Amino acid sequence: MLHHKNGERTNVHSRSSFCLAASILLAAAVLYLGGLWLNRAPAAYVTVSVDGEEIAHFSLNETTEYLIDGYAGGTNRLIIRDGEAWVEEASCPDKLCVHQGRIRRTGEMIICLPNRVVAEVTGQNP
Repeated sequence: MLHHKNGERTNVHSRSSFCLAASILLAAAVLYLGGLWLNRAPAAYVTVSVDGEEIAHFSLNETTEYLIDGYAGGTNRLIIRDGEAWVEEASCPDKLCVHQGRIRRTGEMIICLPNRVVAEVTGQNP
């Protein structure tokens, strides 16, 4: 829709669309930066759970290799080295936990559903 104001033509739809887009981008930036601020605690530990029960805690600052006994006899081999943790080997059929890669930031997780294993990076010793 076009409006005339003092002989000038202005496009109301374009102006309101621009304002809406700018507002959405601003809101997204605020949420992103807020999330970074909330997760600013230094990652220091990995907590391992099997079937919802915490079974082990490891420092990310120490080199560790741990065989996790998962649900129904399943296993996952957790490696911790150079401030990162990853599952190197697993008995599950899909191996998604192996392909999830390395974790190092607070809140990051590796999850193996068949073995009911969760390895989560935390900012403090639980």
